[in-house]
Amino acid sequence: MKNTIGNALTVTLFGESHGEAIGAVLDGLAPGIAIDMEYIRARLLQRRPYGAAATKRREPDEVEIISGVFNGRTSGTPLTLLIRNCDTKSEHYDQLRRLPRPAHADLTAYYKYGGYQDYRGGGHFSGRITAALVAAGAIVMKALLDKGICIGTHISCCHGVCDRQFADLAADIAALAEASFPVLGGAEVKKAMENEILAAAAEGDSVGGVLETAVINMPPGVGEPWFDTVEGMLAHSLFAIPAVKGVEFGAGFAYAGLKGSEANDGFAYEQGRIVTRSNNNGGVNGGITNGMPVIFRTVIKPTPSIYKEQQTVDLEKGCNASLTISGRHDPAIIHRARAVVDAVTALVLADLLTVRYGTDYLREQDR
Repeated sequence: MKNTIGNALTVTLFGESHGEAIGAVLDGLAPGIAIDMEYIRARLLQRRPYGAAATKRREPDEVEIISGVFNGRTSGTPLTLLIRNCDTKSEHYDQLRRLPRPAHADLTAYYKYGGYQDYRGGGHFSGRITAALVAAGAIVMKALLDKGICIGTHISCCHGVCDRQFADLAADIAALAEASFPVLGGAEVKKAMENEILAAAAEGDSVGGVLETAVINMPPGVGEPWFDTVEGMLAHSLFAIPAVKGVEFGAGFAYAGLKGSEANDGFAYEQGRIVTRSNNNGGVNGGITNGMPVIFRTVIKPTPSIYKEQQTVDLEKGCNASLTISGRHDPAIIHRARAVVDAVTALVLADLLTVRYGTDYLREQDR
């Protein structure tokens, strides 16, 4: 099982949804990076269940750092963090041992691990594991923020309800950092999206949507041509997030309807630096950052655990079957997934920056 990603800076995930704990190991962090536990808690809070229709599983998500930190700063050795599982109800998942949920990883886990996998709550495939990913990402996200590199994600669309686009990127990203429900269009958009989620929940169903992410102040010249491109490294990690089924950068699939004269981003000097007059390429040319904001979108599919009757198979009896699940499940995870996308983005960009500038890039230089 491949649970590690990164080159100079790596992150390894471990644990299961209903096991004793989940966690992550960060290796390659420079020594001297300040660990801000309040910042980590704030990022985890963005991932917590939100709204009347959310899952009733409420974990405290208290982070324990058991290695790699001394006197409040990274020591340069592998940093290991743990998050204990406290609110598990495994009996809700007994039938999933033989009745896999459609569109979930239950069946493919059975194929790969021959029935030895921990099926409770989705086991190692559960979205629960993203709590550790968010905590690990928060450590490097704060270090990037201290370097002036800011990351923000909003819900661009949720089941047909659309948010406004990014405008003043610095202000929008700052606002998203404080938002429990990440939209830019205000209370009206928030309410409309919440209504779509509540309507799906009332039917025992679920909805998905699109997240849009912006990164500002990434230095130009970061990334590699061909196989370790900025887009390639981000997409590799973003597709590991449960429910992500599509990623596009800049204009993305809209390029199919443009001419080259419309699609190309012209260059200009502005206050002594080279900028592009538009940003259809999403801040990346040839797999390498060009100094403009990095912009991309991720598609989040509807939560597969729904309360409607679904068609499945019985793995023990070898026949067709129907399935009606019980337990605690979200009718939408898109608002919670933004914290995960932010974390993954931070981890990938920190790795790319470390490859480009060396391990000490994230170190505080005044010490």
